[in-house]
Amino acid sequence: MSKVLFIIPARGGSKGIPHKNIKELCGKPLITYSIDVARQIVSDENICVSTDDDEIIRMVESYGLSVGFKRPDYLSTDQAGTNGVLLHALDFYEKQGHFFDVLILLQPTSPFRKVIHLKEALALYDSSIDMVVSVKEAATNPYYNSFEEGKEGLLTVSKGDGKIERRQDAPKVWEFNGSIYVINPTSLKEKGLSGFTRIKKYEMDDIHSVDLDTMFDWKIAELMLKEKMVE
Repeated sequence: MSKVLFIIPARGGSKGIPHKNIKELCGKPLITYSIDVARQIVSDENICVSTDDDEIIRMVESYGLSVGFKRPDYLSTDQAGTNGVLLHALDFYEKQGHFFDVLILLQPTSPFRKVIHLKEALALYDSSIDMVVSVKEAATNPYYNSFEEGKEGLLTVSKGDGKIERRQDAPKVWEFNGSIYVINPTSLKEKGLSGFTRIKKYEMDDIHSVDLDTMFDWKIAELMLKEKMVE
């Protein structure tokens, strides 16, 4: 079986939802939803919470998960990218002699992913590809009713020939839902996330693809849980 490292990034600063990573969603700190699902796949030694925030560290460790390091400030700014965060975490473990065949990035803002989603996405991965990424059908299809501003401020069709009149006739397109990233560590070190070209999709439904960026998203997620739309 492949040796898997789960990385859960949890920066302290959050503008859309203050302190969102440890804010309680229906009685549970948000980050614990991701910790719980990772624990159904691997032991705690293979779960890494990467954070710059002492309060998040205290909360995670009170939940029984040891936090091996505090993320440096240069990887905790608004401009810092996920690529650097992943490489920093991977380097931390490799310097201790722990090497992994697969990295799985779980963003805390996707609390509704289930263990079955992780297992199915992982089953699609092999070392010949760069990444398996979870997606959902795009809410806005660029081949239908999507426009760009052209010359003289006039709208032009974004994609296609402009002759598609019904959404169901447009090519199906997907968008990342932010939930699951199954990453080849060799590809990450050699090419970085932006250099990935061999990417497989793992499609999820809209309900399990909920991503929390704003307080509106948060209220919707609370309602979904209270109405038992998700378990």
